[in-house]
This record gives sequence, C-alpha cells and structure tokens, in this order.
Amino acid sequence: MTAPPTPPLLDMQDIRKAFSGVTALAGAALTVGSGEVHALIGQNGAGKSTLIKVLTGAYRRDAGTIRFAEQEVDFASPLAAQRGGIATIYQEVNLIPLRSVAENVFLGREPLRFGIVQWGQMNREATRLLQELGLTLDVTRPLGAFSTAVQQMVALARAVSISARLVIMDEPTSSLNEREVETLFGVIRTLKSRGVSVIFVSHRLDELYRVCDRITVMRDGATVYTGEMSGITRLELVEQMLGRTVKSEGAQTGFVRSGEGGAPLLSARDVTGGRLRGASVDVRAGELVGLGGLLGSGRSELARVIFGADHAQGGEVHLQGQERPPRSPADAIRAGVGFCSEDRKGEGIIPDLSVRENLTLALLPQLARAGVVDTARQAQIVDDFIDRLGIKTSDPEHPIRELSGGNQQKVMLARWLATQPRLLILDEPTRGIDVGAKAEIQRMIGELAQGGLGVLMISSEIEELLEGCHAVTVLLDGQSVARLEGADLNEGALLHAMAQGGASPEAERA
Repeated sequence: MTAPPTPPLLDMQDIRKAFSGVTALAGAALTVGSGEVHALIGQNGAGKSTLIKVLTGAYRRDAGTIRFAEQEVDFASPLAAQRGGIATIYQEVNLIPLRSVAENVFLGREPLRFGIVQWGQMNREATRLLQELGLTLDVTRPLGAFSTAVQQMVALARAVSISARLVIMDEPTSSLNEREVETLFGVIRTLKSRGVSVIFVSHRLDELYRVCDRITVMRDGATVYTGEMSGITRLELVEQMLGRTVKSEGAQTGFVRSGEGGAPLLSARDVTGGRLRGASVDVRAGELVGLGGLLGSGRSELARVIFGADHAQGGEVHLQGQERPPRSPADAIRAGVGFCSEDRKGEGIIPDLSVRENLTLALLPQLARAGVVDTARQAQIVDDFIDRLGIKTSDPEHPIRELSGGNQQKVMLARWLATQPRLLILDEPTRGIDVGAKAEIQRMIGELAQGGLGVLMISSEIEELLEGCHAVTVLLDGQSVARLEGADLNEGALLHAMAQGGASPEAERA
C-alpha cells in the first residue's frame, strides 16, 4: 500500500497584492517541503520580496491562502511569523552591532531569573549554538567587531535558537568570500538534515544548483515555474526568468559605429572586489557598449568602480590612457566621465530642487566664480537642453519631482551632457518610464554615440542591448564571459552567455 504524500511545510496559493492600484503579486504560489532547500528567483520587480513580506506579515495580502505546518495562517507582523516558526535573514543583517554576539542571538528572549539577565547561561548557550554551526568565537565581544559572514552566522544561530522550522535567506552570499560561502552551505545542509526548510533567494545560478533541491521562478508578480533543480538547465532557467525562448541564431541587430579603431576611452581589466571576480570592458569613442547579465552579475558594481564611487581590490581601470583609476566621482568627472545611476530617485534627482538646479548640478564648479554662480549662463544652458532634449516642463523653476519619469530621466541625461563628457555610463536608462519616452531616450543615446560620445549602457532588456548597441560585454557571477559584436551579437548568443558563459545551444540542451 502506497503511503500518502507528505504535506508541504509551506503552501502559498493565489497570493495577490496591489499598491495604490499597481499589481505587485498576481496569483503567486510557493510550496516548500519539510527539510527542503528551495530556491526563489526572478528578475528585479518579479515579486520575490513582496511574496516574502506577505508570508512574514510585513504586508497584508489582498487575496490568497497561506498554510504553514498544516495550519492556515495570517501573520499580523514579522514578530508573529517568528513566533510561528519562520525566521528571515536579510542581505543586510538586521541585528545590533554594538551589543554582544550572545545578546544578539537572544535579543528579546534573554534568560532571566527574578528579572535579572543570566549572562553566564546566555553566553554558554550562544557559544554552543555557534559551535553547532561550525563557528568558535568570543560571544561577549560586540557583533560589529566581526565580519559580515560571522554576523550572518549569528543571525542563523538566532534562527536555530527560536526553533525555526523555515529559514528565509535573502541573498546570503552577496558579501561573502568563497571560504565563507562554503561554511554557509555547510550550515544549510546541517539545517536540512534536522528537518528545517530553507528558502534561498539568490541570483547566482551556480549556487542554486549546488545547494537547492527545488526552485520557483517568478516573473511580473506571478509564479511561472516550479520544479526540481535537477530538471531544468541553466539556459531554460534564464528563459523562464526573462519570459522568452532562445531563437535559432537570429540576425545581428546592433547598428554601425560612427568610427572604428583608436585607443579606448575606457579600458577596465580583471577588476575584482565585492561581487566582481575578474570583470573587463572596453569602450571607444563613438561606440555604444552594452553591459549584459542577470541581476546580481556585477554590472552596476563595475560601473561604480569605473566612476570612482567604489574602489576595486584588484585589476586596472584606465580612462583616456590615464595610468590610475578615478579615486572619486569628482576625479572621474574631471576625466570626462558622466554617470546616470539606476536609482533615479535615490541617487539621481534631488526632488525638492527645480529642474534648473538638478540639470546644472554637476556643472556648478564651472559656473561659479569666487562662489557666485553665473546665473545668466546657467539659464542659457538650461534653456538649450530643455529644447534640445524636449524636456516637458512648464518652467525651469518647476520642482523636478512633479515631472514624469521620462522627463526626469532626460534631465539626468542633460545634467551629464552639460559637462561635455567623453564617456557616459548609463545604468538602466529606460527603466520605469513609459513606452513613448523610452523610445525617445533610446534614440537620443544612439545619436550621442553617433556623434562621437563613448557610451557604456547597462540594461536588463534583451531588445535594448540587441537593437541599440555596437557590442555587448556579458557578466556572469562577477566575471566577463563574452564580448559579442558583429554577427555574434544575436539573441541566442546573448542568452547563452548570460546563462553559462557562452556555451552553444546544442551543448546546453544535450
């Protein structure tokens, strides 16, 4: 007689959530078995974080059912979820660095006797829990004295101490080195052997295949695939994430350069540090080079190093033949580099300032004499760019926060064009803007390259890379794995490089 199937530990079905009428989850589902390591993946905006926050009570769902440990649940807060047996470990460890390791393990649950904390008991128990996870350290020292990897282990020890049945790990390896990643994977396997389930959120495909049993892929707020990790290839996984199937080869669609040859404006070689494990890219005058790769591949990190916003641990970055890399954004600007960040609202616009003030922000050192801004010249430059880029605003003094996303992006482009750069770095320049404005900005970027400007453009959209770029450098897990141009720049080659570094379709599907 066949035994009945074991009911899952977690079963989320038809989960729906909208914010101010905008759909974030459209019937998402997630099922996790007991003692299972389950991968949850998807591109930016796919709905992963929203689904986790609905599960843990940070958001209230609009519709759907959640069953945990065979009981229907509706946690009112993350604390309620924690008490119910669900622990969440975020990418940024949410503990208190100035308090001791032991205090963080037992935060809010300190052992008391007659209202007095039993420090010896707490320290001994914290030491035991960490040793079980393969970590021996002085638990009386402040948590902040230890590395991010140790802090994540402390967060895990806390999860174990509350007898969590499900541990959610959000990008747990993003700031770990290889040895620390191996230690973490050992801990995950230990949890699994004890019957604890793990939801593992990561963009690093190699890690998913090493540690996960099953996988759920989300796209546009919905669950589009669930299955065994062993039952899907890397290429098929990327196809599910992007919502497209690789075509046979396809024609090359990038357009012709305005000029050929010449020394690169930018030459980055084997850059390492953080997520970067050997990233390289070249851009010449009049060339529009795309940076492709899945979210978490290191594209934005490489751009920030080139602009001097972050510093590399190794490798070389040469701008216009300079021997040393820029030490700061100001250094990069002086070298003729402009940078439009992906986070337009957080790192681009200053919402309470006017269009005029935002547009000329990077140009102020050139407009000022003895600390006094040449307002007449400033006004002329602003009027010129409003006209040139077709920025729709009733007045240059209008607050930029009241402009549409597309017009805000045009102001950001104008800010850097006003500095007359030789190299312009664009990180997701058309994200979050309407179709009409998107086409207009894509046309402008192409015209800038045709005019001799070197452009390095990060984009998650396959069409944008194929239709707009002369060449595309692909990053995978922090490494440059391919530079595609000419006849090699086609959809099939690009998706294969993003999935596993350029293997042939025949080899991948064999």
